[in-house]
Amino acid sequence: MCPIAKKPKPTVNRDIRDLEVLLITQTGENLGVTDTRDALRMAKESKLDLVVVSPSEDGPPVAKIMDYGKLQYQQNKRQKQTSRPSVKEVKFRPNIGESDYALRINRATEWLSKGDSVKFLVRLRGREHQHRDRATDLLNRVVEDLNDAGKVQSFDHRALTLFLSPS
Repeated sequence: MCPIAKKPKPTVNRDIRDLEVLLITQTGENLGVTDTRDALRMAKESKLDLVVVSPSEDGPPVAKIMDYGKLQYQQNKRQKQTSRPSVKEVKFRPNIGESDYALRINRATEWLSKGDSVKFLVRLRGREHQHRDRATDLLNRVVEDLNDAGKVQSFDHRALTLFLSPS
């Protein structure tokens, strides 16, 4: 197992070792190459932080005056949003009512439009195992109803599962 490489944290305020930085203000105005001490003083006056946005090998690094705590919060929020589960699951019984079926199809259409994959399961209990063909027909009906919203990734007739991915 290889370790996950973490992004290095940006250099902030007094940790900046370069003598000069290419300074960007909090409004996005480019002030050009500025002495690091002057840039720190400007950041302190505006009660914000001086953050190195882009370290540079050949020239001065790009530093921006911004709220570093807010930057960290937004990065954490973005990371949590991208790590959400992308496979949703819908369970059916073979004798599902029409309104329940329509509700689950609408919900699956929403998920597929958002980019999530959807897994459909038909669960059989007791004597329902004698009528597996009804469960297969139900899954075929799901495929027909959702053919414009998603494409079939896998269809297992034995396990009565259907996996759809966004189209």
